[in-house]
Parts: sequence; C-alpha cells; structure tokens
Amino acid sequence: MFRTASARLTASLRPQITVRSYISKQTSHFPHKIPFRFITTTPIRYRPPTTDEASKATGAGQQRKPSFIAILAVASVGLSAYLVLVKSREGQKKAIEQKLESRTKPAFDKDKYTVVFVLGGPGSGKGTQCQNLVRDFGFVHLSAGDLLRAEQRRPGSEFGELINTYIKEGRIVPMEITIALLEKAMREDGGTRFLVDGFPRKMDQAVKFEETVCESKSVLYFECPEEVMLTRLLHRGETSGRVDDNIETIRKRFKTFVESSYPVVQYFEKKGKVKTVLCVDTPEKVYEKVKEIFKEIFKE
Repeated sequence: MFRTASARLTASLRPQITVRSYISKQTSHFPHKIPFRFITTTPIRYRPPTTDEASKATGAGQQRKPSFIAILAVASVGLSAYLVLVKSREGQKKAIEQKLESRTKPAFDKDKYTVVFVLGGPGSGKGTQCQNLVRDFGFVHLSAGDLLRAEQRRPGSEFGELINTYIKEGRIVPMEITIALLEKAMREDGGTRFLVDGFPRKMDQAVKFEETVCESKSVLYFECPEEVMLTRLLHRGETSGRVDDNIETIRKRFKTFVESSYPVVQYFEKKGKVKTVLCVDTPEKVYEKVKEIFKEIFKE
C-alpha cells in the first residue's frame, strides 16, 4: 500500500518542471550565469494547449522574431568580419612600417634629388604658390593631402575608409601611409626636384621621412593669421566639395597645426633650413617674395 501511494506521488510529479531547473540545464554550457533572483521557482504543470491556443501559437510562429541566440550568432559573424578587416589594415600598416625600419639609408640620394618641404596652416596658400614654382623652377608638386584623397577614392584601397575618417575629423593620417604614398609618387614621376606640400605635419614624420626617403634641402613656411586662413577656407568650401572645408573641421585643423605641425617648423629653424613668407597679401605679391627666396637658394 505504501509502495502504491509512493508510485502515484512520483507519477504526479513527473510532468512538473520548474523554471529554475529548466534554465539551469539549458544554460549549463553558457558562460554567463543568470541571477536566480530573477527566476521563479513555482512549479509549472504541463497542460495540453486548447485548439484556440494552438491556432494562435501557429500564427505567431509565422512572424516569430529572431531568437537571442540567432541575433548573437549574426553579431558574432559581423564582429569577426570587422576584426579581420581591422587586422588586415593593421597588417598592411605594419608591413609598410617594417619596410621603412629595415632601411639603412634613404631611398633617394640628397645630392641627386632635391626636396623642399612646404609648410603652413590650412588656407595659407601653399598649393597656389607651389603651382607657380612648378611653372618657373621646374619642380614637381607633391601634395600630401591630394595623394591621400586620391588613395581614399581608389577602388580597392585598403586604407580608403581609414583616410576618410582621419581627414573628416581633421586628424593626422598615420605617417606610414603618407610616407609610402609620397615615396611611390616620387618614383613614378621620375623627376629630381620635389615640393612636398603639407608634409611633414608631426615631428616623427619629419624624422622618418628624412631617414628613409630623402633629406630635405629647405623648408618654405607660409605664415598667415588664423582669421585670414578661415575666410579663405570657407570661401573655398563653397565650391571645393571637400569634407574638411567646414567650420568645425577647420577649427580642428588649426588646433592640430598649432599643437603638432608648428613644432616641426621650429625643429627645422634650428637647422637653419626655414624660409618664412608672410602671406596676407594677394597671391601675386606673395609669389614675388617666394621667387626671390628660391633664386637665392638655388642660385637661379
């Protein structure tokens, strides 16, 4: 009699299950534990669904939202793809860096090649004056900004998105990329006299370029008040279509120049390489000063 009552009790409890025990079994392999204070321990007795409930469940199933596990799986795949992309970019950057580090001397002989760095704040007129020097002195104009924007637009570029982000935020693109683009342009052009416009923008760029690519002969520095440069850039922004010709980015670029680029000018001043030109006048008047400086440097 006792055995019969016990058997009936066991049978009555068999279809029961607690949420606590079910979740414990289902999440035993899951790395994150669920606090049991959020889990009910009230037994749930199994009851077959009614016809109406079954019909509603079937309709709901047709429009069922993705489960948490499915969402997690998709997110994991997306994250993995992103990490592969980042790793690929970092690998490319590291490869360029290792190539530069492995050199024992610059790629170009300073006695055979002439490099003049052209520095100045954004909107100081560097590009305009470089065009005049190309015409009158036979230099090749290499704009670091133009090379970066061209690489950004190049189909299949590993660094296009990265460059776009840096330029849009007014930050300095990693030097390994810029130096590699400048060296490539120098090799492909085949010339021997280069105006490197808008570079170097940081001390490490200056040192690395001269160690691995070519030592500079001189530095042409365009000095211009910030309010004058701001007016010029806003005017240019009306037609340029450049992502960095807006008031917010311009302010960031001014700040970057003062904090990072001007120390480069001071560094080269100590070496006696800097020629300063005040450029608040018209482009024509400014070029008269620039032309005299170049005639003095190159005895032409």
